[in-house]
Amino acid sequence: MSLTHFLITSAALFSIGLYMVVAKKNAIQVLIGIELILNAAILNLVAFGRYDKLNNNGQTFALFAIVLAAATTAVALAIILNVYRKYKTIEPDSINQLKD
Repeated sequence: MSLTHFLITSAALFSIGLYMVVAKKNAIQVLIGIELILNAAILNLVAFGRYDKLNNNGQTFALFAIVLAAATTAVALAIILNVYRKYKTIEPDSINQLKD
């Protein structure tokens, strides 16, 4: 596979993720869209790292990005669960105040 195939796949993942972030009304679907965008960036890092024969910086940055994405997902899910407990919904449009 050439670098172009990886870049086209990454652009498709990014586009789908961006659509999910902009168009969806559910907080979990927005979170999934953000994860798709992060996966597109990680795919780019690995693809460019594969075609750079001198060093493995792309794979190293991708590993850090994966760890960071897992940590942010855990925090975001905890926030979504706490918002659901208080407001009984996870639709961002229906939550209009965060203070008591």
